Amino acid sequence: MNPDVGPRPSQQPRSEAEKSALGVTQNLFRAFLLSALGAFFVFSLNVNYVWLSAILTLAALVLGVAVLVRTVKYKHPRLILFGTISGLVVTAVMCLLILTSALFFKQVSTYQDCARSALTESAKTQCLTQLEKSMPGSLR
Repeated sequence: MNPDVGPRPSQQPRSEAEKSALGVTQNLFRAFLLSALGAFFVFSLNVNYVWLSAILTLAALVLGVAVLVRTVKYKHPRLILFGTISGLVVTAVMCLLILTSALFFKQVSTYQDCARSALTESAKTQCLTQLEKSMPGSLR
């Protein structure tokens, strides 16, 4: 039997207001994803731009909550809901990374400079050992 043959459950056509609300939510979702990805890439670029990454992460957090509220309120597709929740988890992890990098800015900056110039695995291991030694005693 061919599963494509036969009656299909009919979907109700959406009203103009629902289409408009979905369009706004999709635009907010795109802006949310763009700011979350931008924060990640800026953070991985250089620790000296931690302030820009913090701004982008804060924007992603605000946009993510707005998209989450709109998705639940207007009962938009579950894919938007799943994407928003996943993005908010990533944004929460980014908040922790940014906070840690801001607290230990000097140590992380020194490590990044050392790791950039390290050409061998032993040099990279030496940079990591230097980072561990520069951390406060309770974090070693």
